Amino acid sequence: MKNIKLLITLSIIFIGINISTAQDTGIAKSLGLYVFPSNDQDQATQEADEMACFKWAKEQTGYDPLNPTQVVGATVDRSADGSSVGGAARGAAGGAAIGAIAGDTGKGAAIGAVVGGVRGRRSKVVGDEMQQQANDQAAAAKSKELEDDYKKAFSVCMEGKGYTIK
Repeated sequence: MKNIKLLITLSIIFIGINISTAQDTGIAKSLGLYVFPSNDQDQATQEADEMACFKWAKEQTGYDPLNPTQVVGATVDRSADGSSVGGAARGAAGGAAIGAIAGDTGKGAAIGAVVGGVRGRRSKVVGDEMQQQANDQAAAAKSKELEDDYKKAFSVCMEGKGYTIK
């Protein structure tokens, strides 16, 4: 019972600290924006206007900067797709041709198959890694786009209420 009371007390203290910290910095500041009250608005008015614009921008964009949408790049299927088999076949054909010239077609084909298979698999792994990087970059760009769209909506709202914002 004592542990539950202690947990509740600590939770209340933690919530109070978070609320006072958010009030000290302001919503615009947490977004990396600077707001100047062009019409001599006082601090309380500015805070109320920022909260109203926070809610309005969230409704307009569907993006919540306090709980941002997690955009994740599509995962590349890294399973075997036959590229090592195709590489082995091409390597075997090339190896057989070289082996025929050297006098041992079978040995040349076997060596060519191994080299071709390794080369084909290596090529797929590199291609998969490049595709995954491209997917991750696209996801990061989409996250940035959502955040920028929200900031634009928030800024328009604040400017409409008589503030200069940068």
